[in-house]
Amino acid sequence: MLLGIDTCGAVGTVALASRSDGTVSQVEQKELAGKTYSAQLVPMIQELLRERSLGPKDLEAVVVVHGPGSFTGVRVGVSTAKALAESLDIPLLAVSRLAVLAHKAGTEAAALDAGRGEFYFRQQADEALLQPEKIRGSIRGPLAVCEESAAQAFPEAICVEPPSASDALVFALPRLLAKDLDDVLLIDGNYLRRSDAELFAKKPIPTAIG
Repeated sequence: MLLGIDTCGAVGTVALASRSDGTVSQVEQKELAGKTYSAQLVPMIQELLRERSLGPKDLEAVVVVHGPGSFTGVRVGVSTAKALAESLDIPLLAVSRLAVLAHKAGTEAAALDAGRGEFYFRQQADEALLQPEKIRGSIRGPLAVCEESAAQAFPEAICVEPPSASDALVFALPRLLAKDLDDVLLIDGNYLRRSDAELFAKKPIPTAIG
């Protein structure tokens, strides 16, 4: 069984699926309300397994969406995925939410609202935090979006439903089959932006000399 975790957006998802003949099948997915991830993610995983009369030892691999998105959500998802992979000694794959969105829409470019008038942007394998006008001048080919704010900023974009944990499983399966796995110890959040704590931290007051 494959476990997918995506807690990067306003609504999180957890998915459980089997794989056969190189495809993901029998997918079951549950939603997590925003701001409940730290309390509800592990119980939701347990519930998914219990409903299929399965346990953690039935998991073959974990796929986690490691950003960009909510800093708290990214941290909760990544830390939970790493703990599961380490304790069960199973593969872990971290995937970009932008990459999953682009794959879902069938494009090479994708954008997600990052707030403050900026957007997370991916084109092919490159990702950055950019102003809308910078993105408009950089797009080569169709752009995928999944939010009303992004659709308004980029009227010509292809708008699809937000990417989910089950989408992440489908996207990551070729890597899993190719054994293109991540090092659990090295995986971190794909933030693309510094946290508010870093941005607004008070600078130390210089100490008077002599």
